[in-house]
Amino acid sequence: MEGWMLSFVTSLVKFLSKVKKLMMHVLAYRSLFASKSIQTGECILRVPYNVQIAPDNLLPKVASLLDNEVGNVAKLAIVILIEQKRGQESEWAPYISCLPRPGEMHSTIFWSKSELDMIHQSTVYQETIKEKYQIEKDFLKIKSALDHSPEILDGITLEDFMHAYALVRSRAWGSTRGVSLIPFADFSNHDGVSEAFLLNDEDKQVSEVIADRNFAPHEEVLIRYGKFSNATLLLEFGFVVPHNIHDQVQIHIDVPNHDFLGEMKLDILRRHHLPTTRYANDFKFSGDSFIIKEVRSARGKGKGLPQSLRAFARVLCCNSSQDLIDLAMEAEQNDGRLARCPLKNSSREIQAHEILLSRISQLIEEYNVSMKSLEPPVAASVCKRFALRRQMALDLLTGELLVLESAYTWLNNYCATLLQHSTTNDDASACGNIRE
Repeated sequence: MEGWMLSFVTSLVKFLSKVKKLMMHVLAYRSLFASKSIQTGECILRVPYNVQIAPDNLLPKVASLLDNEVGNVAKLAIVILIEQKRGQESEWAPYISCLPRPGEMHSTIFWSKSELDMIHQSTVYQETIKEKYQIEKDFLKIKSALDHSPEILDGITLEDFMHAYALVRSRAWGSTRGVSLIPFADFSNHDGVSEAFLLNDEDKQVSEVIADRNFAPHEEVLIRYGKFSNATLLLEFGFVVPHNIHDQVQIHIDVPNHDFLGEMKLDILRRHHLPTTRYANDFKFSGDSFIIKEVRSARGKGKGLPQSLRAFARVLCCNSSQDLIDLAMEAEQNDGRLARCPLKNSSREIQAHEILLSRISQLIEEYNVSMKSLEPPVAASVCKRFALRRQMALDLLTGELLVLESAYTWLNNYCATLLQHSTTNDDASACGNIRE
């Protein structure tokens, strides 16, 4: 594979003409395969910067019509739309013609309302709504700007722009030019545990991938796009990975409105750099969101549960102003981080973690209900696209449920251990009192 990849030349037209036949053959399944044996450490592919597509490929006339609020993803989407409009006259035609069509893409921004409802438990639901809002916002800005020169992209629709935008989001890499579409590299499929990933060499002005293992002839070459959860993969790329080791769940914890120490708790949390106040539809609510990952050891130190989440719970369970003052003083005397050590009162420490247990237990129940609703009816007949997206939704929720269950198991063991130690100490104290 490296041989023909190294035949890239600086002239884009010459480059595309040389590899057009090979490209059409290799991309039949939009995958890359080794044409010969590849050894660990060898260069799999190398793509010069000057044959990559970036926002600065916009015609100066078009770029001058756009303000700085239009981001690089949107600008690169316009480049794609312009080149698509040019058809076979475009020097990028062989590459662009191989990109996925709208009906072949499964990013959640293309999902119907009923399809999105399947994943309403996951944060990707709200992230999809935000993403679609941003796309519509960018589209209106661009359409307004290009109305002054209708010959550039006359008749562009929101659906056209969303498709181009999704192509960039799913296929472009960050670069010194903002974001770049890298022919051939973007047809490598994702393996979340691979150690092969795209590298940029600024001195040589090339992007390249180095093999992290041996590949046999005709074996598919996989790389890692990033350490992405299924929520990110589904939103940005339109697929999920079963048993994704990078899965995570966002959990929101509120300071109860009826808490008479609520304002004092919020003030202490703010002073220790925990954002706590948000607004939605004119209603003020207080709390914080935390990312939890799978806790791989049920009796370890709880790695996967952020210390900031446990600290938040310790603050929540304080029932006197003196308790809060003591926590603040303890933080100032140490490294400044609030409530990072177990509370001296073991009953209160258990209470803090039971707050988390209660919230996670609620989420587990909600996930189970959602997943139960995704089970297909007996002998049901559905279209292939819906069946595929339903399976994606199920895989997404399954992975996130695993994260929640691992956190619940660890928290339950932690509370049981504390309770056992507390009971043992109480029994020892009682025995001591009897001896006296």
